Amino acid sequence: MTVRVALTFDAEHPDRPAAAGNAEALLAVLARRGVRATFFVQGRWAEAYPATARSIADGGHLVGHHSHYHARLPLLTDAGIAEDIRDGGAALLDATGVDPAPWFRCPFGAGAGDPRVLAAIEAAGYRHVGWDVAADDWDPDHSSAFVSDGVLRGVAAHGEGAVVLLHTWPSATLDAIEPILDGLAVAGVELCRIDELPAVPADVP
Repeated sequence: MTVRVALTFDAEHPDRPAAAGNAEALLAVLARRGVRATFFVQGRWAEAYPATARSIADGGHLVGHHSHYHARLPLLTDAGIAEDIRDGGAALLDATGVDPAPWFRCPFGAGAGDPRVLAAIEAAGYRHVGWDVAADDWDPDHSSAFVSDGVLRGVAAHGEGAVVLLHTWPSATLDAIEPILDGLAVAGVELCRIDELPAVPADVP
């Protein structure tokens, strides 16, 4: 039986130095390999890089909402959460040409288990999407080998329907993506978008 796995990438302003052009290079690899993924895009990032944001949608990838300011949502008031979601959604629609609803991922996963945050997300027409496998590619101490090994081991352990969390800005992710794709292909994995999975994790493990 074919095992389906969804690669997801958070496209956001990095909180540490990052190489320019990393997201564009990552998208080029996915295009060359014929892989469609899901990108949770920060609204302010889409405003800063509208051409790259548009290329995500044009490449056949699913566009999800990753907030506007990338703040920890539990720290915001109800009105603040609603404004952040509204502004981010408008920025993504303007940049990518597609509506990201109903796919939403809380920054840092913060709020995934908070009833108040989840109620605000639902009221705005979204559902939170968590993940099953994370290789902590954001950590500058983690090499590309660490990232690729973590993803491949995590997918093998989880199996069908695994949702993998990666980011567009770490250089380790760009260096790891080809080994990840090669390893998943050898394992007989079929890569798909979040909206092609029968079940999507709602909470961070």
